[in-house]
Amino acid sequence: MHLTLAVAETLVFETLIRNRVSEANARSVARALVAAEAAGQGGHGLRRVEAYSRQARAGKVDGFATPSLAHPLPAVVQIDANHGYAYPAIDLALSVVPDIAREQGIVAVAFRRSHHAGVLALTVERFAEMGLVALMVANAPASMAAWGGRKPVFGTNPIAFAAPVPNADPVVIDMALSRVARGKVMAAKQKGVPIPDNWAFDRNGQPTTDAGEALAGTMIPSGEAKGAALAMMVEIMAGALTGANFSFEASSLFDDQGDAPALGHMLIVINPDATGGSSAAERMGRLADEIASDPGVRLPGRRGQNARRAAIENGVEVEDELIAVINLL
Repeated sequence: MHLTLAVAETLVFETLIRNRVSEANARSVARALVAAEAAGQGGHGLRRVEAYSRQARAGKVDGFATPSLAHPLPAVVQIDANHGYAYPAIDLALSVVPDIAREQGIVAVAFRRSHHAGVLALTVERFAEMGLVALMVANAPASMAAWGGRKPVFGTNPIAFAAPVPNADPVVIDMALSRVARGKVMAAKQKGVPIPDNWAFDRNGQPTTDAGEALAGTMIPSGEAKGAALAMMVEIMAGALTGANFSFEASSLFDDQGDAPALGHMLIVINPDATGGSSAAERMGRLADEIASDPGVRLPGRRGQNARRAAIENGVEVEDELIAVINLL
């Protein structure tokens, strides 16, 4: 089915409202999920509506939660999502953090008791569009073992970074520390299609093409031992430093069973004028130009940015089966 972005947002908004979510939270979540869909990240888009709705109805996520903010030090902000969705908490950060970053030069934002943080690229890019540099990490329910092990202890634990470029779209880098985001495996399971054999191990530690077995097993880290080490770094930044659950303590984001996942995110926002002076923007532009001057090279973030522009003009294609599932919620 072909949907304009406005129609897709209304579909998600109305579905969440039916499932014990406040209007403000439903609107925030709908914007984020449709933006992910528009960027070509379907595993973080409308395919999340079913789980989000069932979790709100079961009370695993508080659809009426209001995030709260503390500012204990000039360059530190703490945001408690209060077991609600991550997106209202992220919106709260966006409303206050840019001014603090401009004044202090840098600010660290610690999110706790949160939920699925979605496409981190879309968050850090919003800061870059304001002329700021942003780095964000988030943990997720355990799906990846330490290198050489079989016990899930880390999540896919994404890292995202964005920097402004004069007279151009920001450079945006976003990567899960598993070989692929787990949402892609979930999407394959929902569609009933196999996955490549280098995405995940089954519960016996063997490579698998069965998405269901992959979800019961562990994800393969990107870069093998290096990816697993980076996942531990994210676990410390997003879990230990924020007071949130570690990945192995968090419940699943894909069902309505158990306690709230209570995940964490860490966001660091830098004012480049404070660290590099008036030349910082020019230097970032020079680096981007040098990279892009090599034929065949595309700057990170351009694919998603182009996809979103096309979606604004042409809307998105959503499987009829997925629309039918959403309409029944």
